[in-house]
Amino acid sequence: MIAIGSDHGGYKLKEELKRYLEEKEIDYKDFGSQNEERVDYPNIAEEVAKSVQSKECESGILICRSGIGMSICANKLKGIRCALCHNEYTAKYAKLHNNSNILAIGADDVTTSEAILILRMWLATNFEGGRHQERLDLIKELENKNMK
Repeated sequence: MIAIGSDHGGYKLKEELKRYLEEKEIDYKDFGSQNEERVDYPNIAEEVAKSVQSKECESGILICRSGIGMSICANKLKGIRCALCHNEYTAKYAKLHNNSNILAIGADDVTTSEAILILRMWLATNFEGGRHQERLDLIKELENKNMK
């Protein structure tokens, strides 16, 4: 199950990505927004991140105009590794080396076709482990030290 959420600026792209997930028969849970009326993105980012944090959802997708605000908010929750990806390369390495569990996309930075390629690469890539796991362990130590 994938959690998906957007603010008003990412709503149209979110709907396109939902269609892609449906075509691929990938289950998702939509955390909003439900239209293009103004909403506060921190609330949606928190809901998506909490669903990943609690393991209700395996991973998440967040979309706003730039992707920056959503990724900042999601990364405030312990255990979340939200990566803002602009292309297939960044999507691949977000998962391969960093085992990101939430993908952030900026709706104003990519076309729908590019966003689908980014999502497809992110979903298809598996975490490499090895030395990268050692680094994730260091990130976890940082979280334990600095996040109450």
